[in-house]
Amino acid sequence: MANTSSRTLRLLSLLQTHRYWPGEELAGRLEVSIRTLRRDIDRLRELGYPVRASRGVDGGYQLAPGAALPPLVLDDEEAVALAVGLQNAAQGSMAGIAESSVRALTKVVQVMPPRLRHRVEALRAMTVSPGWGGSGLAADPEALVAVAQVCRDTERVEFGYTAASGERTERHVEPLRLVSLGRRWYLVAYDLGRHDWRSFRLDRLSQPRGTGVRFRPRELPAEDAAAFVRAGLRQLPTSYTVEVLVAAPAAVVRARIGQWASVRDADEGQCLIRMNADSLDWPAMALGSLGAEFTVISPPALLEHVHEWAARFGRAAGQSG
Repeated sequence: MANTSSRTLRLLSLLQTHRYWPGEELAGRLEVSIRTLRRDIDRLRELGYPVRASRGVDGGYQLAPGAALPPLVLDDEEAVALAVGLQNAAQGSMAGIAESSVRALTKVVQVMPPRLRHRVEALRAMTVSPGWGGSGLAADPEALVAVAQVCRDTERVEFGYTAASGERTERHVEPLRLVSLGRRWYLVAYDLGRHDWRSFRLDRLSQPRGTGVRFRPRELPAEDAAAFVRAGLRQLPTSYTVEVLVAAPAAVVRARIGQWASVRDADEGQCLIRMNADSLDWPAMALGSLGAEFTVISPPALLEHVHEWAARFGRAAGQSG
């Protein structure tokens, strides 16, 4: 039988996992008697956890809302997910929540076991997030964590990479930063085989392997990692340069997508936005999220794309129940 303290923590974890536990089942999970279970429940109540009990043949226990938020018990994956979620909130533009997210993130990471803190701090320290809304993670989480760790540790890494043409090559690089841009993650790194800086889409990257070799970071030929990725996207043959006139004040539009697009004032309360993307889906989605009228200046393909979306939504709206 576990000692009283560890058993109490185990009990708390179980109560937070399920809304309701029958007494017999809960005692069985803890490998204790019903009498011992009742004492452990009383101990939780003394610590401020509001545990409700129901009597009878099907009697059991459940946590109830209290006057104050008691400490929570999280498993490893829940703790990492919470920390990463707080990281995203701290990088967001929603007024009044970023500062409190940073405080909460600090508390969570501070009490984490070293093995979890290692993972979360790698993601937090090595991710640049200039985009609106979120990244829409299009990468294997394990690969993302592995790359974040070698970025933080300034450790050379090897991986397989599939280009847009379908060609697969092995790369050996000195990683600098992860960048969350639009709906994708990018790794900015110095390619040792090509003797130049490159950005790699993480959804095209496979089996990253740290080599154990440390390096001194080189100077990036750009303002920052996010600017380097944007410049690379503009040079792609499939990249689009989007210009749109939006019937909304620049300050309002900038608060929503200004970290990802260039926004400047225009006449009569309007603003002009400019963005670069390798797909027209993201600009269309970003424009739709603004809740304002807009006029497409370029490219013509975006106007056609918006017409296609409008027709599709119109058909969906016209469907009868």
